[in-house]
Amino acid sequence: MRIVLIQTDVTIGQPLVNRERVLSKMQECMTMDPPPDTIVLPEMWNTGYALEQIGDIADEDGEPTRSIISSFARMHNVNVIAGSVANKSANGIKNTLLAFNRAGECVAEYSKLHLFRLMDEDKYLVEGDALGFVSLDQVTAGLMICYDIRFPELARKLALAGAKVLFVAAQWPKPRLHHWRILLQARAIENQLFVVACNRIGSSRESEFFGHSMIISPWGEVLAEGGEEEQWVSATIDLAETVRVRSKIPVFTDRRPEIY
Repeated sequence: MRIVLIQTDVTIGQPLVNRERVLSKMQECMTMDPPPDTIVLPEMWNTGYALEQIGDIADEDGEPTRSIISSFARMHNVNVIAGSVANKSANGIKNTLLAFNRAGECVAEYSKLHLFRLMDEDKYLVEGDALGFVSLDQVTAGLMICYDIRFPELARKLALAGAKVLFVAAQWPKPRLHHWRILLQARAIENQLFVVACNRIGSSRESEFFGHSMIISPWGEVLAEGGEEEQWVSATIDLAETVRVRSKIPVFTDRRPEIY
């Protein structure tokens, strides 16, 4: 599976500007040779953390993001992990990741389980209440959003349920680059799966974002890592590697769930 992460800036409170930027960058990355099998976008790319006005600018039941990404995926025959968006429904506003297959079908929705109090998410958003899974090209993957990576039990539950890849959408700010790298590598190593994490760049009010989007192997090796500028980050992953690693160090077989 050839994966491209679109590490981009986000203009706070301007969904039209952000949609145009993301769509343009998605169009550009389809000119790669070979083109990607899966495109991944960052967290809250439609609005940024404009939480005070989020009720007015959030998507309504995933629209128009849902239609725009669906059309793009179908037209270009590409899977899209469409990052996460501020998504308003009858149950409140959630930080929701949408995933689309090559036919343009929305095959998964996952709302962030762990709201980040340091950026006031808990004051404006409603937390999710279900695990996130998606099957793309017959590959089962788990879905996580930013702060979720600090909860190892969530990643382990996704792995136990069959995930061979973890897709992570993030707006992970400075200065915690050290945490970002180590947590992502730890989630890969301890669960023996690929971790594909897309982070934004730029600044938003008092927060700065460093990018460093990463694709990590089941051994914890960094296959690709972005810098701190707007760019694509890409790598081709061999899903058979997950099986090989798990056969060499049988962590899942040697677990003692009856004790811990």
